[in-house]
Amino acid sequence: MSHWEIRIALVLTLVVGGIPQAANAATPTVTETIAKIAVKGRAPKTGYTRAQFGPTWHDVDANGCDTRNDILNRDLSETVFKDSCTILAGVLVDPYSGETINFIRGVGTSSFVQIDHVVALSNAWQTGAFKLSIDKRAAFANDPLNLLAVKGVLNSQKSDGDAATWLPPLKSYRCAYVARQVAVKAKYGLWLTPPEKAAIVKIIATCPKQLLPTH
Repeated sequence: MSHWEIRIALVLTLVVGGIPQAANAATPTVTETIAKIAVKGRAPKTGYTRAQFGPTWHDVDANGCDTRNDILNRDLSETVFKDSCTILAGVLVDPYSGETINFIRGVGTSSFVQIDHVVALSNAWQTGAFKLSIDKRAAFANDPLNLLAVKGVLNSQKSDGDAATWLPPLKSYRCAYVARQVAVKAKYGLWLTPPEKAAIVKIIATCPKQLLPTH
């Protein structure tokens, strides 16, 4: 093999072999991340209000659209717009149930599709968010990583439950669901309660290579 052939082979090794390894290393598994999250009991709910997390559906990314419409735009298909932001209709494949739901904005119909905080605000408050600044809590409440458009009835059913008290009825989605909760808690420095961690570990045992979502 010539000098130039050797150099080319080395370059190809770096390009083909090195980059994917770096990309994989940049996305940890849920199991790896859980091991780094503190485990504590639930703190008191004292002082918790929705206002502690800033204005409801604030335009935190300054794109001119409120967060609710941003998430509807991301998660719905066949969207119909009233203007550049407001979504009048669309189709949701609900991640929690697998059902297809037609969304129509209006009194008595908008609630069929709701935006769920995957890590509920009160859960966050009681697992460390009370220590965060109001700006950080507002970012948490509007972070797309922590938001999903879902079937309204299931969002209400979940309420402020964690993985120990509520899981999506669609079992095939549970790994992705708890992975998102772990990603959110890790991002904002929140802790897990012992029952919550036990429930997540039990689910992740069925999908040990599950990666954290990044958005």
